[in-house]
Amino acid sequence: MRTLMNPTFCTEEQLKSLVEIINYSVENSPFYKDKLNSVDASFSIEDYKKLRFTSKEDLSAYNQKFCAVPKTKIAEYVTTSGTTGSPISLFLTKNDLQRLAKNEKDSLSMMGHNSDDLFQLLTTIDKQFMAGIAYFLGVQELNAGIIRLGPGAPKMQWEAILNYEPSVLIAVPSFIVTLIDYAKENNIDFENSSVQSIVCIGEPIRSDDLSYNILGKRITDNWNVKIFSTYASTEMGAAFSECTAQNGCHLNDDLLFLEVIKEDGNEALHGESGEIVVTTLGVEGTPLIRYKTGDIAKIYRDECSCGKQTPRLGPIIGRKNQMIKFKGTTLYPKAIFDALEEFEAISCYKVLVQKNELGNDEIIVLLEDKFKTHSELDTIKDRCREKLRVLPQFQFMEANKLRGLVYKKHMRKPEKIKFM
Repeated sequence: MRTLMNPTFCTEEQLKSLVEIINYSVENSPFYKDKLNSVDASFSIEDYKKLRFTSKEDLSAYNQKFCAVPKTKIAEYVTTSGTTGSPISLFLTKNDLQRLAKNEKDSLSMMGHNSDDLFQLLTTIDKQFMAGIAYFLGVQELNAGIIRLGPGAPKMQWEAILNYEPSVLIAVPSFIVTLIDYAKENNIDFENSSVQSIVCIGEPIRSDDLSYNILGKRITDNWNVKIFSTYASTEMGAAFSECTAQNGCHLNDDLLFLEVIKEDGNEALHGESGEIVVTTLGVEGTPLIRYKTGDIAKIYRDECSCGKQTPRLGPIIGRKNQMIKFKGTTLYPKAIFDALEEFEAISCYKVLVQKNELGNDEIIVLLEDKFKTHSELDTIKDRCREKLRVLPQFQFMEANKLRGLVYKKHMRKPEKIKFM
């Protein structure tokens, strides 16, 4: 397979789209009027690489100034989930909503879904959540049907599955584990249900080598379904999605221009990791130029076996502002999650990270009460020592109370970690 080793590779069409969005932003966005200059036909990819980055701090501090249309043109107001800070508003026009629909239709089609499928949406569609409305619009664009159930309530989810017989679920993967456990506890014949595939959002289901991680294995070992990875953020208004080859999440290069920047400032080559940086193409409401997402991932630049030559991303390794310094060891939350999710007995947990009196990070793992005397507790601790090279504190609480701390009604994703 051909490997694109030159990370500055850019087609004429992409360069044209970059020129258009830069000039549009300078003309219409108060933030970029102050920060950038218009560009002309001589603009090159090398010139692009010299443009300033846009940071999350910029978007938070000057949120309203990023809006590039009058209020009368805003069709939808969405916010970020606030996973790494206070929620930020994004402003979408009707054309931006159509862009969302195109992205999700393209993504679902790459996975092999079509108009014959019936989708069940297990994610939030209200509360200014972009992913829920994006998938709804994408399914409509695909000319398929959808059941909008929203998150939580395993009993209600199974009632809908058994009643309407959807072929595809769209869900946070850790909730699928809860769905499987509920089915087992209530004698639901889930293995012979109508569900054939699951579009997984918000959490990785793959390891760095693109094999299933513990969470992915817990789903596929218990349920004969196909599961697909995605990576997205509200700010980019588009998603990276797996194809049927399941060899990394493809860039939709009609909608985004991608860079992956290493710590030394150079762009990552094939198989290297760095921070994901995007420029949104064709966006009217809230265009973003060289936006640093804070997410760290590997990039794959070889041709996919599906025939696509667009770059692909591996699972998110971590977030820059969620790096933990614990007893001289540097950790990302994902490493803690992976260690805990190896144990099928653990169906729910929460990690707390707080500073001690010396200003150093301390890690507390909350587990269900049953683990106080559980036969596997020593094995769990040994596994944490082995995988993390350090041992967190373990505390215990009643199961329903713990689940309420993780699956909060006002949160769009399970809050598996909290920085105190």
